Amino acid sequence: MVHVTDVNAALRWYTDAFLEAVPLSIGSPAFECLSVHGVLLELVPADAKVGAGAFGSVVYWNVADFDAALAHLQSCGAALYRGPLRLEGDEHMAQVRDPWGNCIGLRGPSAGRRQCAP
Repeated sequence: MVHVTDVNAALRWYTDAFLEAVPLSIGSPAFECLSVHGVLLELVPADAKVGAGAFGSVVYWNVADFDAALAHLQSCGAALYRGPLRLEGDEHMAQVRDPWGNCIGLRGPSAGRRQCAP
């Protein structure tokens, strides 16, 4: 679940950010979801108990091209939050924040075009 202050705006943003996402409504009352490679990403209203923002777990997405994925999310308006960091070999990771402050993690190989912390 990703907690947001505006579910409809979040659906539009995440659909643009994850081009392969398929919108779904499940349950009653309906939860708005996106299916991304078989993973359900539920977009739910933030409230007094669970707010939007970088307060807890971060889901990391394995990507085939780290540089391209990071650039795409930033072009959608995601703000770099942590990293990028170089791991072993050509593996890199970073966190970006969506417009509601939630973190999205990326991890994958880089072609070496990006400057990273060791």
